[in-house]
This record gives sequence, structure tokens and C-alpha cells, in this order.
Amino acid sequence: MKITDAKFAGSCTRVSAKPKRRLPEFAFIGRSNVGKSSLINMLTGNSRLAMTSSTPGKTKLINHFIVNDSWYLVDLPGYGYARMSQKAREELRLMINDYILGSEEMVCLFVLVDSRFDITKTDLDFIAGLGENGVPFSIIFTKCDKQSATATAAQIERDRQILLRDWEPLPPMFASSSEKKAGRDEILDYIGTLLSDK
Repeated sequence: MKITDAKFAGSCTRVSAKPKRRLPEFAFIGRSNVGKSSLINMLTGNSRLAMTSSTPGKTKLINHFIVNDSWYLVDLPGYGYARMSQKAREELRLMINDYILGSEEMVCLFVLVDSRFDITKTDLDFIAGLGENGVPFSIIFTKCDKQSATATAAQIERDRQILLRDWEPLPPMFASSSEKKAGRDEILDYIGTLLSDK
């Protein structure tokens, strides 16, 4: 699938306040500083679309971007950011859950995982919650250019084995690099396939 146009369509804190125009939604989420904004900008070919920052926890709203005037890419706040008050973390958790469990238009949730490290308990707990609630999701391993291809492949295989303890079959998985645009075609073709099934 080719993206010819992507633009900001609105921000909200509750699913009831998302853009009124109902279109298929593909949402992206991950732990803070996993490279979510960079991935979104890489996928859409617009380096200024999503706000990137070296400061974790920058995204505090649910941001909708309309793509090809036919579907929404949804940028969700990150989870697991420790340097935030308990109250603020709870508010974000409720916001995320409200969207994930309440948006009837969400087709798939892409969960981002840093390819350099073992998948964390925070990630596993979040993914377990998706399974318990029947939320369709896929996993994108980010920052695959930050180490050798061999090391990345070995780490992803370790994460696969960890996930296999609780998941069979495994959800769809993709390896990506925002800097090298790796994984872009595979992720967009997957979105295109899901759209064609709608």
C-alpha cells in the first residue's frame, strides 16, 4: 500500500470525542521512548507528522491522523513511564483502555517493542490484557538498526520464545527501523490486507 496523504485529524482524551467521521483505525502503542513517533513518521513519509522527543512520555493525548482520506492512524500515549505521578499514570491508563476497549472502528493495535532487549513484564502484562479482552493486535520490533542483524534476529527469537509461553499461535510480528525504513512495506501491506477484508 502506498501512502499519498497523511494529516492531523484531531486529539482527544476519550473515545467519545474522537473525530466524528468514522473510518477504520490502526492504533500504535508501546512503552515510553520505544520509537513510536519516529515509526509513525517513517510509515507515513512525513517527518513532522507525529511529535518526536528524546523525553519519554511526551504523548499525552490520543492523536488521530487521516491517511489517504480513507483510514486513521492513531497515536496512543505510551505506557510504563515511571517518572510520572501515580495519578497521571492512572489517568493515562484509563485513557488508553477507554480507546482500546471502546473504539468500534479499531481494526488492529500495533504494540511496539524495543528489539534490543528482552520483552519486559510491563509489555507482557499489557499484551495479556489485550488477550483477555479479545483485542486484535500485532507486534512491531523497533530500532532494529541499533545493533547487528545477527544480534537483532537472536533477540527477536528470544522474545518469540518468551511469548510462546502464553501465546499460540503468535500474533503477526514485524521488524522495523525508522532510520532505514526497514519494515515499512511489510507493515503497510498488512494494513492494506486488513482494509481489503473490511
